Amino acid sequence: MIRKRPSRREILQATAALTAAASFGAMVGRAAAAQPHAQVDAVLRRATEAREVPGVVAVAATDKGLLYEGAFGVRDLANGPEMTPDTIFRLASMTKAVTSTAAMQLVEQGRLQLDQPIGNVLPELAAPQVLEGFDDSGAPRLRPAKRPITLRHLLTHTAGFGYETWDADLIRYVKVSGTPSTSTGKLASLRLPLVFDPGDRWEYGINIDWAGRAVEAVSGQPLEVYFREHIFAPLGMSDTDYVISSAQQSRLVSVHQRKPDDSLEPVAAPDPPWREFWSGGGGLYSTGRDYLVFLQMLLNQGRFNGAQLLRPETVALMGRNQIGDINAGILKTAMPQRSNDVDFFPGIPCKWGLGYMINAEPGPNGRSAGSLTWAGIYNTYYWLDPQKHVAGVILTQVLPFADHKAVKLYGEFESAVYDALKAA
Repeated sequence: MIRKRPSRREILQATAALTAAASFGAMVGRAAAAQPHAQVDAVLRRATEAREVPGVVAVAATDKGLLYEGAFGVRDLANGPEMTPDTIFRLASMTKAVTSTAAMQLVEQGRLQLDQPIGNVLPELAAPQVLEGFDDSGAPRLRPAKRPITLRHLLTHTAGFGYETWDADLIRYVKVSGTPSTSTGKLASLRLPLVFDPGDRWEYGINIDWAGRAVEAVSGQPLEVYFREHIFAPLGMSDTDYVISSAQQSRLVSVHQRKPDDSLEPVAAPDPPWREFWSGGGGLYSTGRDYLVFLQMLLNQGRFNGAQLLRPETVALMGRNQIGDINAGILKTAMPQRSNDVDFFPGIPCKWGLGYMINAEPGPNGRSAGSLTWAGIYNTYYWLDPQKHVAGVILTQVLPFADHKAVKLYGEFESAVYDALKAA
């Protein structure tokens, strides 16, 4: 059978049909991609419109690049302005992962060791004392620690240090000893006793402040300068620092306090206006965009934006359980205005790596077992899922910590990100 050769008109018609089909396919693809983005938007918009949080910035990325960015609500309920992606937040304890990265850079260089007594670097920690309680007169009862503190203890919060926020004995110790509270920003506030022997258990505390002091001691640089030269500048994190400019100050969000009736009111940030030392445990200002870049570096095995900050094996080590059978992550408040009780994964055992918490089982909102996470006291949160190659950041500025509405929104955002990841 001889097939008739198609005419020029038939060829043009067929080409047009193929082009239309391709265009329709691309349009469907764009719609499918836009739909998950819209779902994340809807989660964040609903929370701000309901005033569950005043405002929020949230970002997420995979190892391939940016997955989501959104900003909703206002920086201040009393007078605005609107939240924007470049809004600046107080990171508080999200600073700790940065300090841990700096410490591990120096471990790679052989200038710090994970398991040598940290008193070799910081003489103030050469003979730690453990608080065993108080005598009948109310004076503290102290004894020498059974073993030395190491950098590994500090990075995993197993050195024995605590925070007054979650330890009533430390509140009492500060009161009777005349030691400045950690809220004062005074260097002497770090001279707290241990509340257990190094390595015996986990308690969240001023450990990473001491790790920051160790970074300064061996690098010869103030922590502010070390961070800028060895982490922020290489990654292009131009909006992250301990001190921000007047232009950046204009983008700074207000802190809001949750009241007993669940409403929110703007309050003065309770952090000290200045510190006598650069705090490795808190104090950085940043944006969602900047902090996501830091997480992308970890997601990409220590390399991002052309800069290699850590070796892949170091990143892997930091993300592994470093505390054995000890459990981590549960905190009982001693200061309800500053923090609620903390248990982000009820019923799921949590561990600690060299800088962050690790959920030992899959989380309820999509993250894999072995994901990394922590937070800041003003309800700023991040997670990094090495298995599914995704990281996310959600930022508000609300007290107390572990605010039930902020944590709920965090979970909804995480769930929506994983839905978007599946669609992509």
